[in-house]
Amino acid sequence: MNFAKPFERYATETSEEVDGNIRELAGEGTVFRQGENGDSEMNATGLSSLLRRVSGDSRREIDTLICELQMLREKLDTDSRRLQNDISGYASLSEQVMQLTKIISDSVRRLPEPHERGA
Repeated sequence: MNFAKPFERYATETSEEVDGNIRELAGEGTVFRQGENGDSEMNATGLSSLLRRVSGDSRREIDTLICELQMLREKLDTDSRRLQNDISGYASLSEQVMQLTKIISDSVRRLPEPHERGA
């Protein structure tokens, strides 16, 4: 399972680390600074491509997390139904045991005392 980095890490990153992370995402050959010849369109295209990749990765990760949460919800629903059935079965069994215990107790009370049997 792939999880996002904790928020605290982003808060402590220096600008050099952020720049390094952007360069790593962008790849070795992409340059984002505007050159002296005014090649800002090329830089904007590279930045646009980088943003698409980053947002695409984020969307995929979010979709994966949503899918995992849906699977967990289905598992919880299934386990909940199973537990409800088990509890209902246990309550029914407990009630039957109580009824049998009462029948046995009543039957034992009706038995004659040992001195009454003519021993």
